[in-house]
Amino acid sequence: MAIKEILENITEFFNENVAPPHKITAVEKLEGEEEEGWSATVEVIEEKEYMKRYAKDEMLGTYSVLLDEDKEVTSFKRENIRYRSKVDG
Repeated sequence: MAIKEILENITEFFNENVAPPHKITAVEKLEGEEEEGWSATVEVIEEKEYMKRYAKDEMLGTYSVLLDEDKEVTSFKRENIRYRSKVDG
């Protein structure tokens, strides 16, 4: 099952290199002449211990992730950061 493998690969990558993912909110197949593979959107709680220490609301980072045809992470980029309690609108 491709999606399950993608979720596992993203989780493993983020655990090792960024921070544990809070949620993976989107996974899409890329199809086109230029790119083949997958894209995903991942939410990560940023600097959890720092925010707890200073009694601040947790920060939630939203990352765009690209995976190749073999479902391996090839790039990631933080697109947004906000307080966890802030509602988008």
